[in-house]
Amino acid sequence: MRRLALSIALAGCTLALADCGLADSRSPLPDFMRAKPADPPPPEPIPDVRRMVHEKLDSVFTAQSNPQNVRVSEARHELRGLGWTACVRAELTSANGKPLGEETYRISINGGVIIDRRRALPEDGCDTQTYQPI
Repeated sequence: MRRLALSIALAGCTLALADCGLADSRSPLPDFMRAKPADPPPPEPIPDVRRMVHEKLDSVFTAQSNPQNVRVSEARHELRGLGWTACVRAELTSANGKPLGEETYRISINGGVIIDRRRALPEDGCDTQTYQPI
């Protein structure tokens, strides 16, 4: 019986102490007992999209597409996240050598590196951007 009472008491103390770690910034506890919200990470500097695409053209286009007249837009902050996006346009050829015409891609940049690319969609806003040659 004594063992059972001791076990229940220890379990109650453990739960009470564990609850202290769950006090977030919206809890009814006094300020000094609340967890402090984390500071947001500092924003990344605006990337030099022209230089990045020029140095890593193969991260946007395949070598077989023979990109010509490559142009880039200014970098914009991503709507969701801390990275940047930009649009890249070029005249491409197919694998069998036939011209595909001008294609536009949206690239994602994070930490100064092109991490993703995909064909631009209307909601990306690439049609309204101004472009500069690389």
